[in-house]
Formats: sequence, C-alpha cells, structure tokens
Amino acid sequence: MTTSHARGIKQDVLNDTSVGDYLLTYPDFFERNSQLLTKLRLPHVRDVAATVSLVERQVEVLRERNQSLERKLKELVDVARANDTLADRIHRLCQRLIRTRTLAESISAIETSLREDFDAMNSVLVLFLEEARALEPAMGRFLRVANPADEDMRTFDSLLSSGKPRCGQVRDAQRDYLFGGESVAIGSVALTPLGQKGALGILAIGASDAERFHPGMSTEFLLRIGELVTYALTR
Repeated sequence: MTTSHARGIKQDVLNDTSVGDYLLTYPDFFERNSQLLTKLRLPHVRDVAATVSLVERQVEVLRERNQSLERKLKELVDVARANDTLADRIHRLCQRLIRTRTLAESISAIETSLREDFDAMNSVLVLFLEEARALEPAMGRFLRVANPADEDMRTFDSLLSSGKPRCGQVRDAQRDYLFGGESVAIGSVALTPLGQKGALGILAIGASDAERFHPGMSTEFLLRIGELVTYALTR
C-alpha cells in the first residue's frame, strides 16, 4: 500500500492541478506551515545539479517577471516616443501647408517637409493633375505627372483601388518607375494613395533599409499624411 493509500487519499486525486488548486484556495498554507519553505528544495533553472529553496525560487520568478515587465514597459515607452516624434513632424507639415496659396507652393512645401522634417531623401509625388505638368522641371525628380491609364501606372492598380497605404518591398517595375536611377538603393517603400481610391495620385517614400517600411507596420500616420497632402493639393 502506498503512502497516499495509507492516509486514505486516492492516488488519482493528487496531481499538479489538484495541488495547485489547493494552494490557490488556501493561500495561507505556507504561513501555517512555514517550516516547509526551508525544507522544500527545487532544481535550479540554470544548474540542474543544484537546488534552491522555494522562497529563493519565488524570488527568482518574481525577478524574471519584473525584468519582463521592464522590457515591455521600455518597448511601450519607445513606441510612445516614436509616435510623439512622428506627430510633431506631421504638425510641422501642417504648418507648412497652411501657409501655401498655390499648387506650386503646396508641392514645394510637401517636398521640403518630407526632406527636412521627415528626413525622407527619396520621395516621389505622382499626380494625375495636368495643371501640375508645368511644374515638373522646377521640382526635379520629386514630382511626376502621369495618367492613371498609362501602362506604368497599371502596376499600381491594386494599391489605388484599395485606397489604403502600403509598406514593404515593391516590384522592380514599380521601383524603377518611381525612383529611376536611384532604384537600386531602395530597399523598402511606403506608398500612400491620394484622394478617393488614389484619384489624385500616389505619394511614395523610399528607404535604403529593407526593414524601414515593412508590411506589419502601422499605416495610420501615412493615412493622415495622405489626407493632408490631398487637401492641400485640391483646395
């Protein structure tokens, strides 16, 4: 007969779940049986041959949980700081756009803000506005006036029809069309349709880092930038 049977306890009653439930039901168990705290020995998580007391293991578990919480808190703080920085940059973009009065001034303000405020050195504004064609020479490679029916633009049909920003790597044809000779240095791109289903065009921002713009990142701020740019170009 086993010890459990000798004490009148069924063998199948004692298991991890039942013991855990008992300790949760009676959290003062170790207060009433404090001598067990020094007698119970547990394997050390980092040294199989060594053992530690239950109290030491509890302290270690709490320390690990604390470290995990500190890491999560740091991640949240980093995200909050990044969002605050981005919000400040969007605020500066708003200030620049508010001061514009003409289409040329608006396009120039967008280019300046992307370059100076967002440090986006590889950005392209593709517009479906014929009145902007005369501004192309002055804006250099930043401004591209196109027709949505052009063959080059057909590769962006899914983006335009979705009406939502998209981040990640793009097809070679898309990259070459947007960035030309600089395309080989572009590792990732953020694309933002302008207007309802991209009726006004596309704002593209390229980065050399392949992970700078990735499919899993939030596009909320890109959506706001797209709305601001659309409003400034159509008012």
